[in-house]
Amino acid sequence: MTTEIYDALTRLARRLRGPSARLLACKHLSGGASLETWAFEIGEKGASERMILRRRADISSAAVVLTLDLRTEALLLQAALAHAVPLPGVAHVCDESDGLGEAIILRFIEGEALGRKIVGDSRFNAIRPRLAGQCGRILSSIHCMAVPVGAVLPTERAREVLARYEALYRASDLQRPVLELAFQHLRRSAPSDGPAVLLHGDFRNGNFLVDASRGIVAVLDWELAHRGDAAEDLGWLCVNSWRFGHPERPVGGFGDYEMLLEAYAATGTEPPSLSRLRYWQAMGSLKWAVMCLGMYNSWASGKTRSLERPMIGRRISETEIDLLNLLEAGL
Repeated sequence: MTTEIYDALTRLARRLRGPSARLLACKHLSGGASLETWAFEIGEKGASERMILRRRADISSAAVVLTLDLRTEALLLQAALAHAVPLPGVAHVCDESDGLGEAIILRFIEGEALGRKIVGDSRFNAIRPRLAGQCGRILSSIHCMAVPVGAVLPTERAREVLARYEALYRASDLQRPVLELAFQHLRRSAPSDGPAVLLHGDFRNGNFLVDASRGIVAVLDWELAHRGDAAEDLGWLCVNSWRFGHPERPVGGFGDYEMLLEAYAATGTEPPSLSRLRYWQAMGSLKWAVMCLGMYNSWASGKTRSLERPMIGRRISETEIDLLNLLEAGL
């Protein structure tokens, strides 16, 4: 734990709970491409509460994805909670006086976030068959939301997404034959533009909390939210990298396409076709390949010393196998 974070959270505890409040515990949970997450507990007069800090990290290593500011993310969380999307409540949006930089404080929710455990741990055997249906219903709710007042979100269509990631790929100065083939095919077969809806942008196994009896209890990490094709969210959920060793279950490693799309339709919202979903699934594998290249390059260039970057970077070979399988199957 850094002294900076400890001191800032101690001050924040007093701001949220009064002058006698104390910081009881603090733990760094993760360090993503652009945000870091801390779990902490504050207490005052025999009562305590666990919370989550989401904070902008140093992204001088040139993240390859576009992220929303955390104030906008807080607006989205509050709006989605009103639409019955399972979420942690927003306890506080930090300002300059908190000394935490760009940050928000969320209520703590108990649940499992590790995708490998969700698909393989026996604790989730009973709830696992219901997860694909829950994903369909949750995504339908998100896609029916209006963008909340005060939130400005980008809109991206298939060709725009493809062009942005191809530019990032070309800038890497690396040549990967499978990626070259995928860019060509996806450019030729891009679907026509449909309605632009609110998208989570990173809805996948590993970005929601699962309870062994209730299923999905919280959808996490909204910093990639934008407007676009509903099939983008559905396809990203089905990327093989988020199946954690269970490729036979295309939806998150725990369900199938039919379960996902039927649950989406059961809410009264027209689901995209399976072919459109699979186009965006291939796009998702290609995007993840470019992200893996970016992670590797940030380490190889010396911009970051984190070993997490090259470890993620080597997963590009996994995405290339996925793309070849999808292309061979005609998407």
